[in-house]
Amino acid sequence: MARKLRTDAWLFGGTLVLLAVSMAFVYSASAHRAQAEYYLVRQGLWVLLGVALMLVTMRVDYRKWSHPRVVQALVGASLVGLVAVFFARPVNNAHRWLGIGGVGVQPSEFAKLVVVLFAGAVVAARLEARESPLPAFAKVGVLVFVFAALILAEPDMGSALALTAVAGAVVFTAGIPAKWLATLLLVLPVIAYKLVMMEPYRRQRIFAFLAPFEHRREAGFQVVQSLIAVGSGGILGKGFMQGVQKLFYLPEAHNDFIYAVIAEEKGLVGASLVLACFVLLAWRGFRVARHAPDAFGSLVAVGITTMIGLQALTNMSVVLSLVPAKGIALPFVSAGGSSMLVSLGAMGILLNISQQASATT
Repeated sequence: MARKLRTDAWLFGGTLVLLAVSMAFVYSASAHRAQAEYYLVRQGLWVLLGVALMLVTMRVDYRKWSHPRVVQALVGASLVGLVAVFFARPVNNAHRWLGIGGVGVQPSEFAKLVVVLFAGAVVAARLEARESPLPAFAKVGVLVFVFAALILAEPDMGSALALTAVAGAVVFTAGIPAKWLATLLLVLPVIAYKLVMMEPYRRQRIFAFLAPFEHRREAGFQVVQSLIAVGSGGILGKGFMQGVQKLFYLPEAHNDFIYAVIAEEKGLVGASLVLACFVLLAWRGFRVARHAPDAFGSLVAVGITTMIGLQALTNMSVVLSLVPAKGIALPFVSAGGSSMLVSLGAMGILLNISQQASATT
């Protein structure tokens, strides 16, 4: 008799807690606006759609994502989306959004998950056949190069770096040769430096990061307002809905800087609880990878966990001025559709891997 599949309650519960935080603080961060209810309803719809997608992917055997035709279709669709954005109307001088039925979609968010599935499929196939994974690593490198180049051209350096890092986590787990890894670790910082120095606005972000208060009226404005919000929250915060910085001081308070609103209104305690939720998801995600039934499940679990954890770490680090400003959303919490759908869809796949692992342990 087959064993009953068990869902990882910690992964599922931690995700739901973050979604509840999202609904509460998207409303709080936009409550001063005339269209506050609009933001709340829109976020609620994205959460409902995302949860529905998560429930669907939870029930799809994760091994089906490794089928060559499925992988090829996902790569093709993602490539079309990344090219199509250049024919769409630019937003803030960037081609990052693709309008579909009146809704803005960000193809770079979907590309991260597609890279995880592609890398997991091609590398696992070589490993399970007991063949050298080097040709698979080369294929992953080509896809990452193409995707990252298109995303950089939007321009969106933050997402390009995140996509590269997620792919790197997968191939590192699979056992990339030390000389390849050393070469990447030496070359990538040089490339990143060149990319920063070739664009004035990127250089300004670096200067603002190094001395935010000296650039508080220009490139450092967001970071300074974020630090004021975090610092003024103290231990317990000013209270829900009582934050001040979101009142026309902190740009993107409901999106990229929602963690600053949480810190101001719920203080160190509230911010630490949100951080603890992401630490919980990372712990359980890597635990799923360790107990996965096969190489594909293990590699995909590592990739998804890294994708969510790295984005969360980067977002919170930007809010605390630990890294230069980047437009990366806080998974499950920030307002927006693309990040929410991709994060919850990916979490469903991770939960299915945990279910399949429970049947073999």
